[in-house]
Amino acid sequence: MSTVHHYRSNLRDTRFNLFEFLRIDERVLGRGAYASLDAETVWESLRQHERTCTEDLAPSFAATDREPPVQSPEGAAMLPAALVRSMDAYYEGGWHLFEVPQHLGGVGAPPSVIWAAFEAVAGSNPAAAFYLFGNFMGRVIDRLGTPSQRARYLPQMIHRKWGAAMVLTEPDAGSDVGAGRTSAKHLHDDVWEISGTKRFITNGDFEPSENIVHLVLARPEGAEGGTKGLSMFIVPKFWVNEDGSLGERNGWRCTKLEKKMGLKASATCEITYGGDVPARGLLVGEVHDGIRQMFHVIENARMAVGMKSMSTLSTAYLNALAYAKDRVQGPALERAMEKTSPRVAIIEHADVRRMLMLQKSHAEGMRALALFVASLQDDIELAGGHGEDKALDRLNDLMLPLVKGFCSDRGYEVLGSSLQTYGGAGYVMDFPIEQYIRDQKVDSVYEGTTHIQSLDLFFRKVARDGGQTLQALCARIAETAHGTEGGDDLAAERAALATALEDLTSIYTSMLGKVGESVQHVGMQGNRILLATADVVIAWLLVRHAAVALAKRPAATGDDAAFYDGKVASARFYCREVLAGVTAARALVERSSLDLLALSADAF
Repeated sequence: MSTVHHYRSNLRDTRFNLFEFLRIDERVLGRGAYASLDAETVWESLRQHERTCTEDLAPSFAATDREPPVQSPEGAAMLPAALVRSMDAYYEGGWHLFEVPQHLGGVGAPPSVIWAAFEAVAGSNPAAAFYLFGNFMGRVIDRLGTPSQRARYLPQMIHRKWGAAMVLTEPDAGSDVGAGRTSAKHLHDDVWEISGTKRFITNGDFEPSENIVHLVLARPEGAEGGTKGLSMFIVPKFWVNEDGSLGERNGWRCTKLEKKMGLKASATCEITYGGDVPARGLLVGEVHDGIRQMFHVIENARMAVGMKSMSTLSTAYLNALAYAKDRVQGPALERAMEKTSPRVAIIEHADVRRMLMLQKSHAEGMRALALFVASLQDDIELAGGHGEDKALDRLNDLMLPLVKGFCSDRGYEVLGSSLQTYGGAGYVMDFPIEQYIRDQKVDSVYEGTTHIQSLDLFFRKVARDGGQTLQALCARIAETAHGTEGGDDLAAERAALATALEDLTSIYTSMLGKVGESVQHVGMQGNRILLATADVVIAWLLVRHAAVALAKRPAATGDDAAFYDGKVASARFYCREVLAGVTAARALVERSSLDLLALSADAF
């Protein structure tokens, strides 16, 4: 099989989520900022967008892994011609304007539609997805910048296809952002001089791009230590004059390109600010509030990483499914002892079916989780933006570590079943699965490791508001678990959900007690808590999906009938096979031990 057109989308499930379950045609489209959008227009746009991703972005997926960017004498990553062609086609189709607000000349689609479209980009060519980051950074400057800064950088960033990067990590600090030593010296007005070195900067410098805009965290001279002392600065590759025109080369350079196990087409850079030529930047909004400002970028990036993992698992599953239907090997197990028994397609083997349903239920569950969170963002925007509806904001914040942490961590695990479906053929480059695994593994590492997500979930999202947001979410889940949704057909699934919800509640109750003994218990059990929480939320969503499918199944025919049967099967498998892990997690959390912390390092 050629990996040129490796990408297999699941537009049918996307449509189910958006229009049959979330019902954005009734709740979102035609309202507020989305008054000019209707269901037919949005759906046709998503179909055409998927075609562009499949036909234009996917062909450079494998080619740029085999021939990744190289560093030019000036330091920039020189993008492979195949990737440049892919991105040019995407821009020529105007798809970069999908997420851009109408006042900046874009379509202004709602978050649920933007993220549904992003799935196709990230699934077809994840490296390209991050080179298209300039649009989002433009939206951040539009939101946080001064009128002068907005006029200076917009709409050039969007309509001239400028690149952009978020710049946090430093060689010595790593994930401890507050330990960063990059400094900022005030020159005049909102202009500052930036000095220091940053590492692991995704797409920090690449050609061909007219300009690249960095949003940099740096510490002004005399500012306090830790994250509170950081400010955020707009630091372009080429200085942008007050009238928006390009000026001289600014004083930063890419001093190293990392050599990586995967996602090779995405240039991971070391950036040095200052030296022979000063690196100038603008203080964002003229407000020393860097970490809070940067979280607008971080939260978007974490959502994007979770979506990327989900989309990779989804296309991996669909590729494995196609292989299983085509590959003939071995007789049916009940006839294995008969010498003349016919060989069957491997999808007829029980273990292969188990692995396929494991992949299917997780891919659909992750999509349900991500698009449910995206629909919360729809509601936030319709309510007037972040800060206007505190309950919506808190629920969105609670769910983000689940999207990022669960999808990236469990996604890598389940991708192993995708490879296993192929047998030995999955281990060679004839099929895309080996690259999927290499490209996806970074998702559980960057934008905050899985454990950072788990600490964020427990301490910032649950404990900080006394568990109110989690309790409100659990109350919604309980309504389904103890209700009649899906009738008798889903009674067993609702019962399993009720048990898992009880176990999850006990997990949090037990951990709150253990925190009184030592916060290190969260260190030991945090990842387990995050995964269990996500499992319960996903099971809840899949049960509700199955109820919708059961209601529609009697009138369905052909592919639709099979699709609805599959939705019910996903919910049943997840509730039966996956939710049992929440009960196991409860037992492990309840007997959490700190013995390992007392063990000498020499004993490891």
